[in-house]
Amino acid sequence: MSSVSARETTDRVQIAPSVLRETMSRFATGVVVLSVGGEHIHGMTANAFTSVSLDPPTVLCCVSHSAVMHQSIVSAGRFGVSVLGAEQERTARYFADKERPLGPEQFEGVRWQPGPTTGAPLLLGAVAWLECEFSESHDVGDHSIFIGQVVNASASADESGLLFFNGRFQQIFAASR
Repeated sequence: MSSVSARETTDRVQIAPSVLRETMSRFATGVVVLSVGGEHIHGMTANAFTSVSLDPPTVLCCVSHSAVMHQSIVSAGRFGVSVLGAEQERTARYFADKERPLGPEQFEGVRWQPGPTTGAPLLLGAVAWLECEFSESHDVGDHSIFIGQVVNASASADESGLLFFNGRFQQIFAASR
């Protein structure tokens, strides 16, 4: 297998963003709300999130350079992750809405508690929560890949999940045992 650099590939192949968006819509992802506490308090729905390593415990999330969350993570140096359950589509839509209030007001009426380690808002009703220390970033196109060292994690007994597939939210529930 030969190695090809990204630049060599880019010089040969041009794909329209709409084609990539349509193709990637067939890849089911979980849905999370990223959050930052303190003076840069902010929340944002994301589906570009995954684990990277169990040892050391590491995750990544991808955030647009133009998103408020981008500067919030860089400034705070830490972030929280709330993994949304099947019944939290409304929450996902709320934190994806660019017209919602910013700052502390965006969390009014939202059930949350500060993470015990980072102080980042962790949403009640989520199926899992992580707190992360920002460790590094990599700029790729119009996004940054933020790497976070997981410093706290927990999961609820709820085994449902909110997915994003084919441009729509979908629900998944555990099979009966």
